[in-house]
Amino acid sequence: MAAPSQAYRPETAILDLGDAFYDKVAPADFPQTILRFRNDRAAAEVGLDDLSDEEWIAHFGRFAPLSGSLPHPLALRYHGHQFRTYNPDIGDGRGFLFAQMLGGDGRLMDLGTKGSGQTPYSRFGDGRLTLKGGVREILATEMLEALGVPTSRTFSLIETGEALDRNDEPSPTRSAVLVRLSHSHIRIGTFQRLAYLRDDEATRALTDYVLRRLYGEEPGEDTPVRLLDRVVERTATLAAAYMAAGFVHGVLNSDNINVTGESFDYGPWRFTPTWDPGFTAAYFDHAGLYAFGRQPEAIHWDAMQLAIALRPICEAEPLIAVLDTFGERYQRAVSHAILWRLGLVPRGADSDRALVQTIEPVLRGTATGIDQFFFDAFGGRLPESYGEQWQPVREALAAYTPRSDRSHAYWSGVPCSMLIDEVETIWSAIAERDDWTPLYDKIANIRVMGEALAV
Repeated sequence: MAAPSQAYRPETAILDLGDAFYDKVAPADFPQTILRFRNDRAAAEVGLDDLSDEEWIAHFGRFAPLSGSLPHPLALRYHGHQFRTYNPDIGDGRGFLFAQMLGGDGRLMDLGTKGSGQTPYSRFGDGRLTLKGGVREILATEMLEALGVPTSRTFSLIETGEALDRNDEPSPTRSAVLVRLSHSHIRIGTFQRLAYLRDDEATRALTDYVLRRLYGEEPGEDTPVRLLDRVVERTATLAAAYMAAGFVHGVLNSDNINVTGESFDYGPWRFTPTWDPGFTAAYFDHAGLYAFGRQPEAIHWDAMQLAIALRPICEAEPLIAVLDTFGERYQRAVSHAILWRLGLVPRGADSDRALVQTIEPVLRGTATGIDQFFFDAFGGRLPESYGEQWQPVREALAAYTPRSDRSHAYWSGVPCSMLIDEVETIWSAIAERDDWTPLYDKIANIRVMGEALAV
């Protein structure tokens, strides 16, 4: 097998923590391995874009180890609150950490899996992923990346030839194994497990690891406080990015929030058509705990669980002081995220916050489509078709300088969105006719939007 390119820089940093943090596992042996999606744009960032399709399948469908990286897949151990109920019986139940390497920017990167087989934490699950679930994760990560949301990226999707039975979709259904690229798979729940076990030594070791390997800082006496500070900043930014994108993750449990503030693990996600604070993604979220408008609250609550987990190795007062900054950081981040999506240059915290406070009630009250509004208002000029209710917004936008003009070809078309009807249509083409063209065309369209927004 050919070696990866010279840009590939393998790592094994997770092994420094020791085997109390993970279990060595074996991948499932799949009947088939049909390559459906390879993200060469992401692969280029870690030096793996030169792999042939045969080599790609060997590594990401059969999980032959990547040269110099982890010799065995590792199922990571963690606990977490699931819909505010603590669960000590979870962990990587249908995935594992497959490899680590350095990205082009020198940051530590993980390749993790979903649907790669059973582990000690599978409980009664089969350890598999439906093909539809994999397709949905591609769509979510591509859309979020284009909209500026910190997110894992779908690296690979391979169909595996098994028939799966599921309660929430027509069965039997097709199966797949997915690989995601992200900056970390260390979760808030990873720290919660150590606090539950009262393993202060391991908590200190993990805190040092995260600060050194994921944040590039040397540990010291204030390591727990600095770690919480970084996580609060990143998670407040994530919550703000969700809101500006109109995205509802659906399952913001503490085991689904990682310590780099990067969104990942997409299940029942949806984009809300309008600015509806009560819009939910998960059919089982009966109380609306993770509804669109409650996501900042939910993520703040998860950050509080990290503070609680750090309490055995740190005094309470500095941790509380950091937690108290979440709201201000979120407000600043949501202003920045909305201005970015509008293509405007920030003017200052007070002005930017006032603009957001002007837009939000009109957007909500008129039930205007979120994607349509941001498309039409990019550059700060609302079309005349927006009626009298929008006059305060029009006046507020006029005070801003555009970051760029609307010369990109994307702005001469129609807004790119990702509402549930289109997701189902894309899946239907695959399920009924094995037609992958709508998916690939959508990915291309999303990436064009991302280019236009990034100008």
